[in-house]
Amino acid sequence: MPAKYRNVPLSTEQTEAQLTPRQLKSYHDHRKRLIDWLLTRGKDPDRGHGYAEATAQIRAYRLDKFYRAVWDAEDRYTEYVTTSHADAWLLHLDDRDLSNSYKASCMKALQSLFEWKADTTNTDWNWEPVKHFSSDPAHQPRDFLTREERDQLREAALTYNALPNYYEADDDERDKHLRDLAMRFGKPQAEIGVEEWQQVSNWKVPSLIWTTLDAGLRPVEIGKARVSWVDTENGVLRIPKEDSAKNTENWHTPIRDRTVMALEQWLTNRNRLDKYNGTDALWLTRYGNPYDSNALNGLLRRVLEETEIATEDRDLTWYSIRHSVGTYMTREEDLTAAASQLRHKSTRTTVKYDQTPVEDRRDALDKMG
Repeated sequence: MPAKYRNVPLSTEQTEAQLTPRQLKSYHDHRKRLIDWLLTRGKDPDRGHGYAEATAQIRAYRLDKFYRAVWDAEDRYTEYVTTSHADAWLLHLDDRDLSNSYKASCMKALQSLFEWKADTTNTDWNWEPVKHFSSDPAHQPRDFLTREERDQLREAALTYNALPNYYEADDDERDKHLRDLAMRFGKPQAEIGVEEWQQVSNWKVPSLIWTTLDAGLRPVEIGKARVSWVDTENGVLRIPKEDSAKNTENWHTPIRDRTVMALEQWLTNRNRLDKYNGTDALWLTRYGNPYDSNALNGLLRRVLEETEIATEDRDLTWYSIRHSVGTYMTREEDLTAAASQLRHKSTRTTVKYDQTPVEDRRDALDKMG
């Protein structure tokens, strides 16, 4: 797994595959200094205000891609990147069919890079980008999943990391999976059995993705999600005001019957897993931590690999699922319904939850797929 520093990626798998051990060590040291600055001074160096962790993560990912583009262009490893390199990369991005929000994100990451260089070296790194990109959400909508892609993602969640029935697998197949599980759990293969097998073949990922396909859960909401939110009898998520991302309302968000089934299955699985002892967290990562944007985007990338969904030149993130919910709920119902389903307190003026009945929005979910 790629290394992190202060929960921000030091490198990606692509970078680690490209560099020698010495180069990677030097690159990690270089990145640590940048990440420290982003988190402590990046937003306002004069006042010593840093960026939020989520922002630092995004900029770190964008800059990792930029450095790899420089190495490819130079045909060598270097940490000395210049404004000329930055302009060349922006021109390259401008020629590609990418969303303006993604291009703007890359431009902002480059601006942070040169601000870091200027702030920490007391040298002039003023940069006027050769291209400017706007991320104004009113004009540049986020990439989202189509109806067909929503169906594909729902189906892929069922097969992701799924193992065959323990008792129906042949000896060779079972032995292969047991070896993999031994490495995953850090145990001798002789200690791996049905219990560990079933822990992997659970309903966590399907329930997590299906719930997000219905409710458009934000990453922060998934990190806060509690068992107590799930009302399977009435087919809703009951998100209390204190756990709401915007902290403005108590929300009752409808979910499909199939999603209710997946959550029921997951709650049964969850009760058998030791890492959930003593916590009401609905979902945790394999390491026992709450999910964040980085972990969710990584999960989405892995699940998308098992589909035919086109990902090249698209900025598909966890928020792409949320955006698809808003897009199709608006088409099936109206903007008020979408605002309620996504727990927005307003469209342009305040929109209260009870203006659109739960039953109407559940019907829309069934049409959306």
